[in-house]
Amino acid sequence: MKILVTGANGYLGQGIVKAILDSGHEVIAADFKVDHVDDRARKKACNLFDVESPYTFFGRPDVLLHLAWRDGFVHYSDAHIEDLPKHYAFIKAFAEAGCKRIAVMGSMHEIGFFEGSIDEHTPCNPTTPYGIGKNAFRELTDMLCKKNGCVFQWMRGYYIVGNSKYGSSIFSKITAAVEAGKKEFPFTLGQNQYDFIDYSDFCAQVAAVVGQNEVQGVINICSGKPEKLADRVERFIKENNYNIKLQYGKFPDRPYDSKAVWGNDEKIKRIMKH
Repeated sequence: MKILVTGANGYLGQGIVKAILDSGHEVIAADFKVDHVDDRARKKACNLFDVESPYTFFGRPDVLLHLAWRDGFVHYSDAHIEDLPKHYAFIKAFAEAGCKRIAVMGSMHEIGFFEGSIDEHTPCNPTTPYGIGKNAFRELTDMLCKKNGCVFQWMRGYYIVGNSKYGSSIFSKITAAVEAGKKEFPFTLGQNQYDFIDYSDFCAQVAAVVGQNEVQGVINICSGKPEKLADRVERFIKENNYNIKLQYGKFPDRPYDSKAVWGNDEKIKRIMKH
């Protein structure tokens, strides 16, 4: 298949493009810059929102995998709301031009405050511009796909563990702190439990989702089990042989983070079995 990946140069994009190429599909990789993209991909450096007739411009791909999203880790950024009409117009152009399948990267922050296992039927009550923007985009994309007869896949991402200093997760920040020679890292009490998934597994799951079209709708990209933040971070420090200690209780927990939340992995397990 020919798969267009937007946001291909980002922290997630780089690994996902590689995983899709490794599974034997052709990738058209689009982003403002494409300098970190796997050289096996066909690269297109551009502003997605300025492209006229994007479906034709990007060579009529079989699948659009839309990862592009500004300020993903800045949950209160206005960009999540300001960019929404542009994302909508972009998806609409593909749906109306005849793209057969549209897959988009979502986030568990669409759910808002919730405790327990999340599946595709869990109600969404997002509480940040990021969650609200993504949730609205999910509903709009679903509507456009229904209206135009496209297959709709929405990949709801959970907490990614990776040691690239370029991401904005706690794991990336710890890696950057170690590289800067710091010996201590200010931390919360770390008692909340989340669904952590290693970066390589995350990329493999996304590649597997877009490599098939039987399993559709909202699909959790997750491990399927909760783990305490403190335990996962301590394990991460050990796994990477980092010489750094957590300063517990330096930061308060975010009020909108739940005590225990994880993804139902039934759909992704079905996909990974194939």
